[in-house]
Formats: sequence, C-alpha cells, structure tokens
Amino acid sequence: MSNSSLSQEEYSFLEQLIAIKSTGSDAIVDDTYGSLPYGFMPFSALKFFLDYAEKSGMRTGTIENRVGWCEIGPENADLIGIVCHLDVVPEGDGWNTPAFELTLKDGILYGRGIVDDKGPAAASFIAMKRLLESGYVLNKRVRLILGTDEERSCSCVETYAEKGEIPSFSITPDGEFPVIYAEKGIMNIRIFANTPSIVEACGGSAANMVPANAYCKINNKEYTATGKTAHASKPDLGVNAIYEMIKKLDSEGVDYSSSPLLTFISKELVDVPSEKYTGCSISDESGSVTGNPSILKCNSESESLIIDIRYPVTYDMDKITSFMSATAAKYGLSAEITNQMDPLYKPKDLPEIALLTNIWKENMPSYKDFKPEYLNSFTEPIAIGGGTYARHMPNTIAFGIQTPWMEDQCHQANEFRSLSDFETDIKVITEAIKALTE
Repeated sequence: MSNSSLSQEEYSFLEQLIAIKSTGSDAIVDDTYGSLPYGFMPFSALKFFLDYAEKSGMRTGTIENRVGWCEIGPENADLIGIVCHLDVVPEGDGWNTPAFELTLKDGILYGRGIVDDKGPAAASFIAMKRLLESGYVLNKRVRLILGTDEERSCSCVETYAEKGEIPSFSITPDGEFPVIYAEKGIMNIRIFANTPSIVEACGGSAANMVPANAYCKINNKEYTATGKTAHASKPDLGVNAIYEMIKKLDSEGVDYSSSPLLTFISKELVDVPSEKYTGCSISDESGSVTGNPSILKCNSESESLIIDIRYPVTYDMDKITSFMSATAAKYGLSAEITNQMDPLYKPKDLPEIALLTNIWKENMPSYKDFKPEYLNSFTEPIAIGGGTYARHMPNTIAFGIQTPWMEDQCHQANEFRSLSDFETDIKVITEAIKALTE
C-alpha cells in the first residue's frame, strides 16, 4: 500500500465491505430490523455502508430494507445518481484465496465483488467522500443508490424507481467501458416435469453463472463433473459442468433414457449452438443470442433445468418461448418463464454519452495493459449481453467499470482488479461527477 494513492482508511472500508458474504437468500423477519426481503447478509452490507457514509457526513436513507442511498451536495438541488449493488453471487469453486477476504497480491486485489459490484460501489463512495472532504462545491446533488438483490431479481432498484426520488441522469458502473447504450433482453426459461425422476442430479447454483459442478446418481452409482464458472452472458468463457456430466454418462454407456430431462439435455443442448435450440438465428447491433443451462435439479419429486438466455434487442422473446416449449413437449416436458427483463436501447447521440465517452478516452491510457491501438478499437458506445440496473431505473446508462481488453471478471473464481485500476476508477468517477454536476 506504500505506493498507493488509496489511504489505509479507504482500503479498510473496501476490505470490510468485501468480507460481508452478501449473497441473497429467503426473506426473514429480524427482531431488530424487521422485514429483510433478501435475507440478513445483503442487508448487513447495506447497513455497514450507510452507517459509514453517515459518519462521513453524508445524508442517507433506505426504502423497505431493499435499497439505500447516500448523497452529497446542496439539498433540494437537481439530482445526479450513481447506481450500484452490494449483493454478490455465491463464491463457487476454484478460488486460490478466500473469496470473502480482500487479498492484495502483487498489486492485484482479489475478492468476490471487487468488480461486480462492491468494488465500483466503494470507488464511487470514495470519490464522493474525497469531494466532500476537499470542500469542492457541487452545483447539484450526487446520490449513490445501493441495491441489494441485483444478482437475482433487481426488485431492489425497481422498488427505488417506484418509491424513491428519480435522478435527472444516472450512471451505473456495473458493466464495462466505454459507455453501454444497449443491453440484450434476458429470460430464464425452466424446462421441467412434475414427475419423479429415476435419477438424483444437481448442478449449478445461480441462473446467471455457468455451472462449475454437476452430480448425478443413477442405478446406485455416482458421477461427478467439473467445469469452469463464468457470467451467463458470456458462456463461452466457461465450461458447463452439466454438459460435462452428460458427456461422462455417454462415454461410460450409462442408460438414462428413462429421464426425459437428461435425454432432452443430451439431444437438444449439448454441443448444440444456442441459435439452434432457441430458434433465434438473427444478430443485430447488440449481438446474437446466447444460452446457458444454469441450474439442474432431479429428485424423487420432479426434474427441472433453468436456462439463462440473452437475446438481441430487436428480437421477440415470445418466439424463443414458443420454440423451446415445442421442443420440450417432444420429451413430455413443460416450459415456463421464471425471470424476464426487456432489452434496453438508448440513442447513441445523447449528450451525456458523449461526455462520458470523452472522460473514458482521456483516462484509457492509465488502465492496466493499455495499448495505443485500443484508441481505435474501444472508444465507441457498445452493446452488451449482461443486464444492469440501467433497464430498471429511468434516465440511467451503464458506464464501466471493466476495461474492454481484459477478461470479464464477473462471477469468475478469483475475481480480481488491479489496485492501480481501482484507483483509476475513483478518478474516472470523480471526473464524471464533476462533469455531470456542472
């Protein structure tokens, strides 16, 4: 830390935030805090954050223990927002350091959430705190809005959009640079049979993660398979353990034909392009369709598989649903949508997009592994397959925080960000705050 611009206090704040295992769970009623819709740990992260912000001289607030905020700037002035989330996906397997312990090694910060999205939330807070302590005069208010269930439902920020004050413009540093003007549609489709299964099988822990482990027990023999986790919007960066398990069963000549779901997976999904099994063959400026079989469950009561699908902004989700339902029916299986988010599209010529793009261009050379040729490759607004708060909060676009030439860290084992990049993140967000509040 001796050569870092990050103070020991700022590092400690980030360290304590990462240490909170803020994975969402079932709703509970706490004796002290009342209804906690996403369980105790996401609320704990929010409470820690807001308590710290209040001690730092910021105004704070919460809505239904789902979402909170802290702000600086003159009261009653126009409001600019930064929207982040404090919940994280499960740690998964494959970590070389403790997932919920911030580790600094060779200039690299490791920890679950350092990129998605505790790190950006902390960088935004540090930027605001430094401005507050420096006496910088803001012409507008700046509010950091903190959700606690982005990884599962986004109902946290939807609650804010319904009941909170809407900023005139917001950024959400929960994607990648430069500026994200379009986000694919997202749907989770469940393929299932409400009949007892001949097998016991499971795989995956979250719909938006490539499953890293899968298990199957058939004819009193157990089979396991391992893969590599990745974000569901980029399944090609991972190895799907459910697929690997099916391949192992096939290689050993195991007969699972009495399981309609495993048969469906084998014949319709394994090594089949997502364009084919979704029926979505088009590609537009947001890209082509991706699919990720995420969560497998087979037991004495039922069989089910959740598939995460990201589809182009110009495509009709209902066509995918109809196509996959018809395919599932051939195996005696049913299909239902368990989660759905419409695509997002913003005009590229918005003045805020130009402003933020210029900030990115000026700071690109400060980021790790920058090459001069990237100035010709990574300076235009982009479309992504991931989903951010931008589609749930009016007047919001995603801006950062990952650099486009680096491997996506979201939901990966050994999630990391270099300390120097984290410090540049603070600088970029500070410049964005100043520019948006002029």
